[in-house]
Amino acid sequence: MTDRTLIADLAPLPDGPVAVAGWVETVRDQKKVQFVVLRDESGAVQLVRPRPEGDDEVSSAISGLALGSFVRVAGALKHDERVKLGGIEVKVESLDVVAASLPEQPIAADSSIDKRLDHRFLDLRNPVNALIFKVQTTFEHALRTWWVQHGYIEIHTPKLMNSPSESRAELFQVPYFETTAYLAQSPQHFKQMAQAAGFGKVFEIADAFRADPSFTARHATEFTSVDAEISWIDSHEDVMAMHEAVLVAGFEAVREAHGEEVERLLGVTVEVPSTPFPRIPLARAKEIVAERGYTVPRADADMDPEGERRISDFVREEFGHDFVFLTDYATSIRPFYHRRHDDDPALTNSYDLIYRGTEISTGAQREHRIDVLLDQVRDKGLDPAELDDYLEFFRYGVPPHGGFGMGLARVLMLMLGRSSIRETTYLFRGPNRLRP
Repeated sequence: MTDRTLIADLAPLPDGPVAVAGWVETVRDQKKVQFVVLRDESGAVQLVRPRPEGDDEVSSAISGLALGSFVRVAGALKHDERVKLGGIEVKVESLDVVAASLPEQPIAADSSIDKRLDHRFLDLRNPVNALIFKVQTTFEHALRTWWVQHGYIEIHTPKLMNSPSESRAELFQVPYFETTAYLAQSPQHFKQMAQAAGFGKVFEIADAFRADPSFTARHATEFTSVDAEISWIDSHEDVMAMHEAVLVAGFEAVREAHGEEVERLLGVTVEVPSTPFPRIPLARAKEIVAERGYTVPRADADMDPEGERRISDFVREEFGHDFVFLTDYATSIRPFYHRRHDDDPALTNSYDLIYRGTEISTGAQREHRIDVLLDQVRDKGLDPAELDDYLEFFRYGVPPHGGFGMGLARVLMLMLGRSSIRETTYLFRGPNRLRP
């Protein structure tokens, strides 16, 4: 339909002939006049058709419309400030039902999230849900733009691996001809290979997989991971500085492009964080939440979800900030490739980034010295032979480097005030969901 006009582009046009297409959202089939709300990917418009004496083909077609049917309409655009939906309407002259819907819709506005996900293609017709993925597009584009403008190279790493990147316990095994492959839970090793290759600065936005049987609002078995890695750093401070800068660019772009619509449809204000983000060593963060009445159950463990919420409350009160870097994690709870403090090998040059009470990212300076790296592999009880392809990078020289991995759906969930990453993932995959 070459002359189709997007609904969002109708308002500036003069009164006169116009053609639109979309799906039927509502029908009011009255005795003297018929009204249809038609929605496309850009917005909604009211269609009106005075009913003739004795129904004609068009009025009969409108009477028979099932909600959700896709139609083409030709008619006359009219500006009328009395029309609540945008101050415009289209007087229908012809209507073509391109694809009729079944009369009964399988989901409603109050359907459970699981039922809505069963019919995700219908769920995404909701303007609120569609907005989430417009925001996602803008956010990803802004991240990419920032990285490209700062000399980063975009890479696409393989998702089939011959050996585990971190813990085999959280890997999906896949039959691969005469052997076994693993679905990558992170592009970690390949990001580091790019440093050995002399790329200097790289990024990737791609799928990752984690065989974690969690049913929380923030876990998925397949997710979009946002990753970056940079060479010639002095410490994890350089990684954090890059991380916060690229996030600010993403949030600024979302606020500019979608801020008003997010506020109108979601009741959420897109807040661009100031830099630098607050930084608190993990040990001190645990002390702070303990002083505020909560003790993290295991002293030798990561901050748990309740601790993350408590430290975020503290940061919001003390710094007026939604983000906080928790730094200097214990060696015992970090992977073998995190660089350890020069003056305290019990701690690593690493961080988690907490946003509004939820961890969204892990970053660190990596260990680039092969002899030290081998010691750390053995210290973690891993077999260097299983990591030989990875370790080979370091036998030919790698500069000091570091980076982060960040869950895209978690960032969007928290930015937009959604209750679960099921809402901010196009098609969610979890322990009990493999469809649609």
